[in-house]
Amino acid sequence: MKKLLSLMFVFVTLLALLVPFTGVTALAYTDVEVEDEDYYKRFYGQGMKLYVFNWGEYISDGSDDSLDINKAFEELTGIEVIYSTFASNEELYAKLRAGSVSYDIVIPSDYMIGRLVSEGLLQKIDLDNVPNYHYIDDNYKNMVYDPNNEYSVPYTWGTVGIIYNRNMVDDADVTSWNILWDARYLGEILMFDNSRDAFAISLKRLGYSYNTTDENELREAAEELKKQKSLIQAYVMDEIFDKMQGEEAVIAPYYAGDAITMIGDNENLAFAVPEEGTNLFIDAMCIPASAKNKEAAEMYINFMCETEVAVANCEYIGYSTPHSEALLELDEEMAGNVIAYPPQEVIDKSEVFLSLPSETNKLVDELWTEVKSENSNRNPWVVPVILVLMLLASIAINVWRKIKKKKQVY
Repeated sequence: MKKLLSLMFVFVTLLALLVPFTGVTALAYTDVEVEDEDYYKRFYGQGMKLYVFNWGEYISDGSDDSLDINKAFEELTGIEVIYSTFASNEELYAKLRAGSVSYDIVIPSDYMIGRLVSEGLLQKIDLDNVPNYHYIDDNYKNMVYDPNNEYSVPYTWGTVGIIYNRNMVDDADVTSWNILWDARYLGEILMFDNSRDAFAISLKRLGYSYNTTDENELREAAEELKKQKSLIQAYVMDEIFDKMQGEEAVIAPYYAGDAITMIGDNENLAFAVPEEGTNLFIDAMCIPASAKNKEAAEMYINFMCETEVAVANCEYIGYSTPHSEALLELDEEMAGNVIAYPPQEVIDKSEVFLSLPSETNKLVDELWTEVKSENSNRNPWVVPVILVLMLLASIAINVWRKIKKKKQVY
């Protein structure tokens, strides 16, 4: 028996030592076929670190047997990836503007790219170091925020719509942005916790452009957001996953790719694009002006544009790919998903965010602060009811004291 136990111990020990090399217990695969393996060996053994700043829930990370992209890159190049996340373009902007942290790769949205370029916070990408750039479809090149393709390489694209619980909201009701102001869903509505998306919805609902610079239109949109606040359960970004999947709320605006993920985890959820039209956005990989490892950053961008990586990434996160070859290799379920790849009439009615003038950005920031600081009582009748209850309680206490005093007298 002791010999058997000893042999088992030796076997388990050997297995534990071999596992890192065999990948027996790996939760995800990391082997990736690349076009030029030698390209990725330039910095091998130099102990280099690459700081990547991306949206939350926005990369294939090895869970559910998916490709662990960052780990695969590390194994291939010998470069350690220090990965962190942000919740909104405005949070990313504040970090870059403050300059307190240095990143090598950031992934902002279209309008924010334009703003970062205009303020000198991004540096040009040498596309000679990104040979896989040729896979990016021409429809996503020469965009207004980067007309000469100097500062960005497209990562994903998508639309904004309404995600809702079909057990509590009728499909027929989700045809307009107005539903986010519907008192029937008091306390069950979530709203974007960033100014650009929140104002966009309010503006579109009023019939205005997402890119208006008209002060009166922006102030009108802000007033509507203030009216909406009494109906809102919470302003959210990544928190939406737990709230919608856990059915803590019933309706919210959000990005199509994340809607696909949430619907996959809760079959009661659905997604719709309002008739007024929506935002079509492109998120892209950029290199901050303060980046310390520019060539390694370009190598990371190129790796993200490897076909196998682009396919695995989009199938995992649910967002639409601008990678022409990856689009052809997506599995049928993803390629045929009308949320990720909506019909042309949705595209035709969509509007792309443009970079706004600095004075408009300043005004929107001020108005958003007003909206968020507005009296946040969810129900307008809560305060009067509480006051009435306090008054009744005070009367009851006084009556009780008088009765008690009378009893003591007698």
